[in-house]
Amino acid sequence: MHKHNTGTGFKARLDHMFTDREFFMRSHGQVRFLTISATLQKRVFYSVAAALAFWLVITLAMMINQLTVTGERMALAQKEAEVNSTESRVSSYKASIEDVAADLKQRQDVLDQMTEQFVGESPAAADQKQNDEKLSENTRKISAAFPEAAHLAKLEARQILFARRLTNAAIQRTEQAAQAIRKFGLNPDKLSSNATNAMGGPLIPFFKEQNQQLHPTLERLNLALQRMDALERTLIAIPSGKPSSTGMISSSYGFRRDPFTGGSAMHSGMDFKGPLGQPILAAAGGRVTHAGWKSGYGKCVEITHGNGLMTRYAHLSRIGVATGQKIEQGVQLGAMGSTGRSTGTHLHFEVRLNGRAINPRPFLEANSDVLKIKAIARQRAKTPNRSESGTSRG
Repeated sequence: MHKHNTGTGFKARLDHMFTDREFFMRSHGQVRFLTISATLQKRVFYSVAAALAFWLVITLAMMINQLTVTGERMALAQKEAEVNSTESRVSSYKASIEDVAADLKQRQDVLDQMTEQFVGESPAAADQKQNDEKLSENTRKISAAFPEAAHLAKLEARQILFARRLTNAAIQRTEQAAQAIRKFGLNPDKLSSNATNAMGGPLIPFFKEQNQQLHPTLERLNLALQRMDALERTLIAIPSGKPSSTGMISSSYGFRRDPFTGGSAMHSGMDFKGPLGQPILAAAGGRVTHAGWKSGYGKCVEITHGNGLMTRYAHLSRIGVATGQKIEQGVQLGAMGSTGRSTGTHLHFEVRLNGRAINPRPFLEANSDVLKIKAIARQRAKTPNRSESGTSRG
């Protein structure tokens, strides 16, 4: 009803606006009348209105289309910017990965050399291929999701496998050294504890970040290598070389009759009989802490080997080393004599642990297997970046 009234009212207004109109024109004294009907006016109005509406629609459509295209171009430009930014980050990350990978490759070469040094063999190519085949599922996922990091993940896996291999080798060598020390009648744990109580130096953080820690696998390797190093150095410090080429023992360690008084006495070492001037040799490497006359011992040399061990060579006819001198096993210290409280030419040889005299016999009668383990440890200790045995580390 309302729509009908609206339509009727609009028609009435149009009828009111467009009525029959007459126009007259004067030309050459004549007057002409022109009539324009209401119907014609309405037709013209509708035509103009339709044309105007069509023009507005076209213009609006063009504007909308232009806005749409502009929006799409902006979105495309934004997307291209994001892609370019992402590509830039990826390129940068790729470059970073390549740098890290190159560094890890160089580090791996060093680790392979360490394997040959500590384990005794270099990783074969077949082992490397097998190591790559043993990559963890996590490493495989990383390689699949991010191919650029595949080689980096493989290098990391190789290093972890290397660390585990070296850890096992260190544990095996540690046990061999411990067994060898026990055959000397010594406690490896107590003896090696002396090797770690004389260290010092300024604090230089290993990592830049204070909270950064070693990977658990590398930490386990570090502990295994430290214990191996301590026990092997302890084994090297044990005097096992013969102080004289003569094998004649004139007096053993322990209870005896004193050669001067005939009374009961404690003999704190072993006496080796030999000719005057017989070379006297260091039973182990270390540092000369005494070279001179000592009451009761005559001309005497004392060598500190570290870990609380010390050897003493007494009644010498001459001394060939000086206090403070660093020597190796087998170095001549002097010559056999009969100075001091002595009844004849001989060498008095002592082994002391933390200042207390102990029986030298187990050290001089070590079997070939023990000596072989010690020789291997001594040879490894002579490799670059490893200091000689028998000294405190500062």
